[in-house]
Amino acid sequence: MTTAPAPAGPAPAPPAPESRRNLAKIRREDVLRAVGAASAAVAATAWLYTQVLPGRGALAFGLTAYALFLVFFMVLISLDEGRIAIQDRMAGVVIHSAAIVLLAALVVVVVFTLARGSEAFKHLNFWTDDMSLAGPLDPLTLGGMAHGAVGTLMMIAFALAISIPLGLACAIFLAEFPSPFARVVRTVVEAMTALPSIICGLFIYATYVLTFGLDKSAFAASLAITIMILPIIVRSADVVLRLVPATLKEASLAVGASRWRTVTRVVLPTARSGLVTAIVLGTARGIGETSPVLLTAGYTTYFNFNPFSGPMVSLPFATFTLVKSSEPSQVARGFGAAAVLMVMVFGLFWVARRLGGGGAGVLSPRGERRARAASARDARRFASRSAALAASRPGYGPAQGRVPAPEFQAGAR
Repeated sequence: MTTAPAPAGPAPAPPAPESRRNLAKIRREDVLRAVGAASAAVAATAWLYTQVLPGRGALAFGLTAYALFLVFFMVLISLDEGRIAIQDRMAGVVIHSAAIVLLAALVVVVVFTLARGSEAFKHLNFWTDDMSLAGPLDPLTLGGMAHGAVGTLMMIAFALAISIPLGLACAIFLAEFPSPFARVVRTVVEAMTALPSIICGLFIYATYVLTFGLDKSAFAASLAITIMILPIIVRSADVVLRLVPATLKEASLAVGASRWRTVTRVVLPTARSGLVTAIVLGTARGIGETSPVLLTAGYTTYFNFNPFSGPMVSLPFATFTLVKSSEPSQVARGFGAAAVLMVMVFGLFWVARRLGGGGAGVLSPRGERRARAASARDARRFASRSAALAASRPGYGPAQGRVPAPEFQAGAR
């Protein structure tokens, strides 16, 4: 005899669905925890430095406060969150702290340079005159750094005119035509990125000036700067070109385009923004160098518009020379020259970004207008071809509800 099964109890309730959290915004709880941990860290550090520890100095105080802040922040998070959340919050705090420190260092450098050089560059003559008629004891109302700006522009212009074509050509060779020789070239380029700038200046001085007997000049300095920035442009451009999707190149080759046409019409336009970044990195390395200019271009206090003959000074070398003076006016001119160099660098970077545009597929307003105009021209051309084909072949065309076959369209071309 079998017994009837006991009636089952109520089914357990299904677990409540997990709430979806938006990771793109900062929660109020995170802000309160950070503020509380920071306040507690500063108070604890102040108590330690006044009552317990013998430490002194702002740097030691800041490092101790930051270490205590991390400890307090982790404790506050552990009260409500699990291990994974603790790791996530701590990593986020460390990354944001590093970003804030770097931004603060950049702001301090820029503000300090502008503040020290403001006594000099607030005078108009500083932007338009040279130092040919101004001595170390003359006031800041005499003399300027215009000759240094001209020298810097000449040197970097010649260097970029040589290094950009060579660098892009070498990068295309490394990325698009792999071979054992390309691997050797890539290794040499990577090794040259760490080449000291003084070696570049010594090489040009020994060959261009001593061996060939030519004058120190802006062109000689540009040759030394070219040796410095060429490996940076090649290496950065090589990495960018290798990031272009292979499917784009395969599609171009599949429709009958040649290898070189694929490079010029598909690869280079796709990587344009990255190539501009490579050029910007090279420019940033070369425009602020001092030792190559010291050995190959010399120092002058007057304008020299001939880049192939005579000494010519650059803004970095002028800054290095002037700030070593014991006269306050010369020191102010040196910091003013550094401020002018920063303005020039920011201007060049802005122009490069405007020319480079956005990433792949991102068109500027001018590019969008050109694309719309090209589409309109293509539409008119297709309409005229369809009309001509419909007139020559009755039964084809939109009026009869039929579209010409692709072979007829190809034949109409």
